Amino acid sequence: MTAARERVISDVISDLRERISTLGGVTARKAGCLPFGVPEIDAVLPGGGLAYGALHEFAGGGAGTVDGAAAALCAAGISARTKGPIVWCLTRPDLFFPALAQVGLHPDRVIFVESDKEEDVLANMEEGLAFGGLGAVVGELVRLPMVSSRRLQLAAERTGTMALAVRRWRRQTEANDFGQPTAATTRWRVSVMPSEDLPVPGVGRAQWFLELMRVKAGECAEFLVRACDDKGRIDLSTGSADRSDQTRRSVYSG
Repeated sequence: MTAARERVISDVISDLRERISTLGGVTARKAGCLPFGVPEIDAVLPGGGLAYGALHEFAGGGAGTVDGAAAALCAAGISARTKGPIVWCLTRPDLFFPALAQVGLHPDRVIFVESDKEEDVLANMEEGLAFGGLGAVVGELVRLPMVSSRRLQLAAERTGTMALAVRRWRRQTEANDFGQPTAATTRWRVSVMPSEDLPVPGVGRAQWFLELMRVKAGECAEFLVRACDDKGRIDLSTGSADRSDQTRRSVYSG
């Protein structure tokens, strides 16, 4: 077989693989990272940012709705900086659209998938990740079993789509599940802090205490940050975090 014939056969095989991938509704994407744009945060993440093709887990620093909303907004801000539609799977349609827009995620980009059962949320997340071509797939979950998280991680790896699990609880006892191991590449905890001080009377920019509880091939870290702006970006705060309130409200063992 001549070299020219081998090249032709190789080109034909590559073309067939691409067509089969398209017919299956899967658009493979090279794995990469989405940087936060904050050197101190990106430095502690392997690859310099949040990995595409991976599952990332977010929860509030306490069992209350305020910290839970902050975790959801953090995930929304990250989603806003990706390209493509966002699939948001949930059981409670209580998201405040203007708040999403304030962190850069316009509702026109979001496909909301509402389910009656949490098992269906997991199934819908997996289906969205398997499709490919999306900016991110977000799911609001009370529990995230290891087997389910592994399925989400594998589905994300196959298409290079980012998966974001937002842990939201109705009762404080449900928050204990956050201490259980999962297959998530990173695990974050978000706590609301007092707004940034202004030199004049008024309300400054919202601040979060951001804790990286777990990261594969990396070390834990914590940051006091200004909350997402209208482009979904955060940056380090110049103030210092008074953790007494955060520590008091925290209900997780990590």
